Amino acid sequence: MYAAVVFLPLLGAIIAGFFGRKIGDRASQIVTCTGVGLSAFLSLAIFNEVVLQGHVVTVHVLNFLNVQGIDVSWELRFDTLTAVMLLVVNWVSFMVHVYSIGYMHHDPSVPRFQSYLSLFTFAMLMLVTANNLVQLFFGWEGVGLASYLLIGFWHERPSASAAAIKAFVVNRVGDFGFALGIFGTFMLTGSLGFDAIFAAAPAKAAVVFHLFGMDVNAITACCLLLFVGAMGKSAQLGLHTWLPDAMEGPTPVSALIHAATMVTAGVFMVARMSPLFEYSDTALMVVTIVGACTAMFAATIGCVQNDIKRIIAYSTCSQLGYMFFAIGVSGYQAGVFHLFTHAFFKALLFLGAGSVIHAMSDEQDIRRMGGIAKHIPVTTALMYIGSLALAGIAPFAGHYSKDAILEAAWGSGTQVGHFAYWIGVSAAFLTAFYSWRLLILTFHGKPRADEHVMAHVHESPAVMIVPLLVLAAGAVFAGWAGAESFVGAGREHFWGKAILVLASHPAMENAEHVPALISMLPAIAAVSGILVAYLFYMFVPALPRLLAQAFRPVHLFLLNKWYVDELYNFLFVRPAFWLGEGLWKGGDGALIDGVGPDGVAAATRDIARRFSALQSGYLYHYAFSMLTGAAVFVTWYIVKVG
Repeated sequence: MYAAVVFLPLLGAIIAGFFGRKIGDRASQIVTCTGVGLSAFLSLAIFNEVVLQGHVVTVHVLNFLNVQGIDVSWELRFDTLTAVMLLVVNWVSFMVHVYSIGYMHHDPSVPRFQSYLSLFTFAMLMLVTANNLVQLFFGWEGVGLASYLLIGFWHERPSASAAAIKAFVVNRVGDFGFALGIFGTFMLTGSLGFDAIFAAAPAKAAVVFHLFGMDVNAITACCLLLFVGAMGKSAQLGLHTWLPDAMEGPTPVSALIHAATMVTAGVFMVARMSPLFEYSDTALMVVTIVGACTAMFAATIGCVQNDIKRIIAYSTCSQLGYMFFAIGVSGYQAGVFHLFTHAFFKALLFLGAGSVIHAMSDEQDIRRMGGIAKHIPVTTALMYIGSLALAGIAPFAGHYSKDAILEAAWGSGTQVGHFAYWIGVSAAFLTAFYSWRLLILTFHGKPRADEHVMAHVHESPAVMIVPLLVLAAGAVFAGWAGAESFVGAGREHFWGKAILVLASHPAMENAEHVPALISMLPAIAAVSGILVAYLFYMFVPALPRLLAQAFRPVHLFLLNKWYVDELYNFLFVRPAFWLGEGLWKGGDGALIDGVGPDGVAAATRDIARRFSALQSGYLYHYAFSMLTGAAVFVTWYIVKVG
């Protein structure tokens, strides 16, 4: 059962990938959906045995590496953290696989798409079941490869190919830091296995590395480098630029990669490494600040975007910021709880957006929608459920997890924690605002699409609606069902040894005793954001345009995503192209080829051309040359002898 839950998606990916053309589209869909579906149901059994019955399990697969004292085995680790991630990854992936049957039915490369989905699922399962940093890195890079293939699935589109390359390159920046963090952790603890690293951490708390003439706390250095990897994979501020562009992939890809799985890999990794991060207050402070800034940064941009998928993408970026600043104040349980609930309602929103795009004949601009609620009532209702959960409105799932994060931030009692709290409350207002902006402009008001598009607006088929209903159930009940175990009184028993929190970091304990106003402010902010959205886009629709004109620089700043892409283009992309072109034309072309192969060839051709000029074909020319040569030879002989 434990090995099957990981390898069944790989089996489906191999069959669909190598034999898809022979077995056909439908068989490929059945094989991949069956593999992931079985894994989803097996993950329920594993959750019952590992979490509810308290049996932590490690499955040895094979010996992976044994070189000069470095002994790394391929082992599958099943504890509470893994069991929770298995539920998230497998069930969301299963729903995405089923949804893709309807959404991608017209695509000519269905087997390839289904194979990529299952391959991605396998890589993610490898990541969350890793028992050492090498295996974690293997899954980490596998997820990156599969995401590249999925984002660039429609490779005939230049924008999709560019987005795939951008995602790959930006993640390599983060992965470089991650790899250095792994090396540093090995140098510090002498091991790559989690249990050995965690056991060694307390004794290494005061060890320093001598770097660049400075003494740096070793655990802090390792944690910050590991966090750089998390920033890339989880699209935190600075390494976030790939996430919005990744919307060029098919909508099921957006739901799978950017809602529940790949982007949460960084959150999972930091939570897994909590026994290391807990010994570095500096690293935790950096995680808190980066997470809080990301939450606000992405929320401000989401307020002015017009592509329905990009709005939800920036929402994902913002919610990941919440998860990280929860971890930064040692509220790991709250961060993973939000990861759990967010997976359901964000996948619901992405797939719901796909249903809207399907109904609107592939239109994605919300300014060209409107008035379609009566045509697609089920999709409309499901999008409202997802948005209520995202905004943190009770009793939907997001309310429980988001409130737990904000209360933990306040309960940390630190200046950084209070900063994160106020940023989180502000972001909650903006989240509710842009969510209802999307709903109002998409489903209500007068139709803004042309008559031909409106005439064909229709509800999605059952194969697309049923997965939405399953995810909607999670968006409604996941928070209520998990609150007591994840962040309530039962959290110590629930998490066991999967997460370590030192007694000096009492954020979760203090969260239960925060003032009533602190607990109520997030809900007040969310309701206020909804009311402002109704005012702007339902009651006084001219107001947004007037504000955009009055504050044009601010509007352009947000519309252009804080000009981060332009800044990177100026600092890195253009110099790289300039350097590359210079090395190509000046170094490779002029110097290496000019002096080397091309130079030798040119000199040979020139010499041959000059000698060929002597071959005129006239006998008297040759006789004259011979006489001249003889005269020169005789003269040389006379001079030499004399």
